[in-house]
Amino acid sequence: MSTEPIQTDAVIVGAGPVGLFQVFELGLLEIKAHIIDSLAYPGGQCIELYPDKPIYDIPAVPVCTGKELTDNLLKQIEPFGANFHLGQEVTQVEKQADGRFLVATSKGTRFLTKTVFIAGGVGSFQPRTLKVEGLDKFDGTQLHYRVRNPAQFAGKNLVIVGGGDSALDWALNFVQEGPNKAESVILIHRRDGFRAAPASVAKMRELCDAYEMQFVVGQVTGYDEADGRLTHIKVTGGDGVTRTMPLDMLLVFFGLSPKLGPIAEWGLDLGRKQITVDTEKFETSTPGIFAVGDINTYPGKKKLILSGFHEAALAAFGASPYIFPEKRVLLQYTTTSPKLHKVLGVETPVFD
Repeated sequence: MSTEPIQTDAVIVGAGPVGLFQVFELGLLEIKAHIIDSLAYPGGQCIELYPDKPIYDIPAVPVCTGKELTDNLLKQIEPFGANFHLGQEVTQVEKQADGRFLVATSKGTRFLTKTVFIAGGVGSFQPRTLKVEGLDKFDGTQLHYRVRNPAQFAGKNLVIVGGGDSALDWALNFVQEGPNKAESVILIHRRDGFRAAPASVAKMRELCDAYEMQFVVGQVTGYDEADGRLTHIKVTGGDGVTRTMPLDMLLVFFGLSPKLGPIAEWGLDLGRKQITVDTEKFETSTPGIFAVGDINTYPGKKKLILSGFHEAALAAFGASPYIFPEKRVLLQYTTTSPKLHKVLGVETPVFD
């Protein structure tokens, strides 16, 4: 790897939907970008949390999954040739004497950039773990906080812990007939009330009544192992009685805890662990650094993907003077502008 930093106009931190759309908005203004994400793939929360769940509030798209949204955004930004640096976290952002920023990552990649766009969602996600001493040694083998490959749970005896949508959704998924159907499913939650969609709760109770799965009120308080493998978990109910349950796999869905991580050390003004921005350019307290999407805060902020898209557009225009100080930037429309058609690599339509 070269020791010389990569010189660029813009670095985008976060490859979720808003970070990807930021590439598009910058591209229309002929601003090239490098994009960094701690995940090994683009898509952010959409891919990490709900790749197959439907999203209904993207304008002009009645319904799409998180994966479909990500795939379409990647296709949309193809003309702009953004460079992706995945599986690495930004560890340093430092203003230089010439006004540019030195950006460094956990893998040693370095940039000298005129502008920085923070599109890190609500930070990096860490699963909330099950606090049972010693259980963490099974993490990744028999203890799972996320389902990356549903096929590995097919035909297994599963215990699922949690009371939110993820716990209910996966419990129902593994009970249903299909290639990923489990041998058995036991759902455990600390109380007989859920934070999940009522239809999912109703379906779960229906399946329990039909003896196709079990629901137990209680908390995991211990486990048994044999030959280095997890064989049983111990569940203490509200009645104080501890029951032992055999299992092959333990899936825990207590939600994900967002952590700002190194961003908190960059000297930006923060409010409730979010980055404070203006509503004209979505610029932070440091000129040349912008924040878009769920990671920013301002009066009236709504954490919606479509709000992040709006913020990305204004942030791109706000950044242009740092990159092209002598250039007057005019608003042009992709429908009619021959210049934008050239940038996008499409033909300008001829109207009679």
